[in-house]
Amino acid sequence: MDTTKTADPTAPEAETAEPQAAEATEAQADRKDTAAGTAQAPEAPESDLSEEDPDEDALLDELDDTGRQSDGVGSAASAVVAAGLGLVALSGSWVSRVFAERQTLVGQIESVNAATTEAKIEALYGDAWHLTALVNGVLSTLALLLAVFVLARPAFGAPGRTLPTWVRAVSWAAVALGALGVLLFGLMYFDILAPLPKAA
Repeated sequence: MDTTKTADPTAPEAETAEPQAAEATEAQADRKDTAAGTAQAPEAPESDLSEEDPDEDALLDELDDTGRQSDGVGSAASAVVAAGLGLVALSGSWVSRVFAERQTLVGQIESVNAATTEAKIEALYGDAWHLTALVNGVLSTLALLLAVFVLARPAFGAPGRTLPTWVRAVSWAAVALGALGVLLFGLMYFDILAPLPKAA
């Protein structure tokens, strides 16, 4: 009888001890969670920086694309100008015709004092022909140099940049026209091709 009476008061104490231990463990877990949260809080700026990196990369890519587009437009325009100069030089430019007519007028004035027939021919026709060949030869040389510059420019620029196919084709056409003009007008200037006629 006495043993049962003494055992009953201890039973509630054991039951109340278990909830207290559970509350203590929950409090410790909450403290660990708060400590972990405060420890991870300074890492937020790093995530913000990592989110800004794609924007910076996109801006750099856009600037690079803009530079490539401007370079492409300049190369295309230069190639067209070079081909035009080469074609105009071979067909005869207005500038060379004006210089030739002026030189013909000067030759007519000088031919009055010419002592021989060959001197008259040189003054009336030879000087004008030579000046025409010189002006057209200069235009052909400019076309050739400009076309070579367009073709060689990607080699001195950023790696990986290439010219469009049509720009390369127009540049090579300008090189051919310029080289042909330089050859023909050089031979005409030095009287190797179509020399002046000789008096009988």
